[in-house]
Amino acid sequence: MRSFDIIVIGGGHAGIEASIAAAQMGCSVGLVTMDKNAIGRMSCNPAIGGSAKGHLVHEIDALGGFMGVLADKTGIQFRVLNKSKGPAVWAGRCQSDRKLYSQEAVNLITSFNNLEIIEDSILEIYEENKRISYVKTISGNELKCKTLIICSGTFLNGLMHTGLTSLKGGRYGEKPALGLTESLINMGFSSGRLKTGTPPRLKKESINWEILEEQKGDEKPNPFSLRTSKKQFPFLPQVSCHITYTDRVVHSILEKGFNQSPMFTGLIEGVGPRYCPSIEDKIVRFSDKLRHQLFLEPEGLDSDQIYLNGFSTSLPAEIQYEAIQKIKGLENAEIVRPGYAVEYDYFPPYQVDLTLETKLIKGLYFAGQINGTSGYEEAAGQGIIAGINAALQIQKRPEFILKRSEAYIGVLIDDLVSKSTNEPYRMFTSRAEHRLLLRQDNVDRRLLKYGYEFGLISKELFNEMKEREVLITTGRELLSKTKILPNQINILLETKNLSEIENSETIEKLVKRPELSLKEILNMLKSEDSVMYSNLFNKEGLLEQLEIEIKYEGYIKRQEDLVVKTEKLEKMLIPLNFNYNNLKTISTEGREKLTKIKPHSIGQASRISGVTPSDISVLLVYLKR
Repeated sequence: MRSFDIIVIGGGHAGIEASIAAAQMGCSVGLVTMDKNAIGRMSCNPAIGGSAKGHLVHEIDALGGFMGVLADKTGIQFRVLNKSKGPAVWAGRCQSDRKLYSQEAVNLITSFNNLEIIEDSILEIYEENKRISYVKTISGNELKCKTLIICSGTFLNGLMHTGLTSLKGGRYGEKPALGLTESLINMGFSSGRLKTGTPPRLKKESINWEILEEQKGDEKPNPFSLRTSKKQFPFLPQVSCHITYTDRVVHSILEKGFNQSPMFTGLIEGVGPRYCPSIEDKIVRFSDKLRHQLFLEPEGLDSDQIYLNGFSTSLPAEIQYEAIQKIKGLENAEIVRPGYAVEYDYFPPYQVDLTLETKLIKGLYFAGQINGTSGYEEAAGQGIIAGINAALQIQKRPEFILKRSEAYIGVLIDDLVSKSTNEPYRMFTSRAEHRLLLRQDNVDRRLLKYGYEFGLISKELFNEMKEREVLITTGRELLSKTKILPNQINILLETKNLSEIENSETIEKLVKRPELSLKEILNMLKSEDSVMYSNLFNKEGLLEQLEIEIKYEGYIKRQEDLVVKTEKLEKMLIPLNFNYNNLKTISTEGREKLTKIKPHSIGQASRISGVTPSDISVLLVYLKR
């Protein structure tokens, strides 16, 4: 029997991050996937990042993960979303070349000597005394492991639907994973069904591009990864996406097929994503809307396929075709592949701990869509946490848990474990109560220390961060002390129709004016340049970070104070074997939820739906005895 420290099941975005993190930490890793060439394949939209998802990519990168690196290498359009809003919600997004992304992922995986790709499918899992022992593959091989990470995506008993036609599979042209669900259920786990959808792919040459609204990328794009050289970036030619809309005519055609929709007929049992609904869902849920926005996104530089983002559907192919040809610019569009829905097994995430280790079986971890999430970025964020913790367990080192105040990844996992989910979970900035502290620009200051501690981040990059930290501190001090005379700044104020100053004011005070940027103020002082000012200008992104911290100082301080208060509750730990049935004064629902989820702390307990403030008060009294 072959033996590994860690076996990872699945070569999607969660599996990539889990296997690489564990390998980099010195563990022997076996990555089991049905098709080596499908590693990193984008099942749905060929894009990385977006609102809140971009934050996750930056955090994965700061921990030492590779999603940002792969996105930078294969991106064909880069944009920062929400730039007109506050910095807390700025989010990077890139359109990727689907084929190149997968190729780069395979090249990356194969570059690690202690990481082996095994082309097979896991049929059964075996444990001894509630600890993971070994797995058996569909080809009859047995693989021993100390820890096991399941990153199965949409493949567990996957079923694809187009109209009333159903085919077994987890992705177009790929087989489902059979047997694994049943093996886990036999161990005592509970499972459910979820669904996700994908839109039709259109032939590029059949689209009338001239009459469509063009959406260009940023002129000077920024990479996701701290490890990407800006001198070479972007690596590939940049392309535009385009926008069009549905209308009432399109909606009426689609409605004709509702009696053949697997979603409405009951053929699909699983719940779909609330925040990435199918076009059928949109028509029903938003019946007052006259139209819905659609994005035409290229699948790659040498691909003839266009992804119709916003038109996810499982309606019959003939209905899809008829409706699409009534959309502006798509009058002669050819469908290369119709949209379809995928229904798959998942395991409600109250069954995992904040480390993503299952509560039932020691050494067994779940990451990605198996926990009920939706999206590449959510999967990758879980993957790197599971990979790190699996390696730490083998090395007998303390477990790693990110707090809600530290990272969006911390918010994601805490939400999953504490609130569980009965629909695919998607990350939003609104889910993070400390989002002004969890910005993209300060991700290095928040998380690089962990990546460095685990050996996933280089000493050079870590030292660069520490230098930036010093510059920010000294720069902030300089700006709070340096005063500007009226004759130095009033010309600028006049051009902006702002009230002029009569007496000298500090740079910091002037920067607090929403209409003024730190860069343009310092430009006024170029004749009085100093080494410090030069450093501020030359360090990439430093001015922006300083300006954000000055302009939003009051809000940031309030969030920091809130973190201090909530940390007290997070530090009040609850024994995992605590018997809540002994607390008769706690509500019945509260006891049931607390027993089911087994929270780590009072803080986590307070976030569980159904646990009331009075339940927490009783719990506090009992724990203080």
